[in-house]
Amino acid sequence: MITPLTWQKSSFSGGGTGDSCVELAARTTSPTSIHLREGDTPATVLTTTPTALHALLATLKNGNDLPG
Repeated sequence: MITPLTWQKSSFSGGGTGDSCVELAARTTSPTSIHLREGDTPATVLTTTPTALHALLATLKNGNDLPG
């Protein structure tokens, strides 16, 4: 049985009634995965690994260009 994802909004989203923010959910069972979606289009979900998301965030934080 697949456990439903628990979506979290950023504390910077303002906490209002608007849905235009990025939401994140994590699946901690194997295989581990991270899920991202836009609050106003919840049916579209980007799924990645923790390692790939960490690399993306580190690249963006350091101001480096993305490969490719």
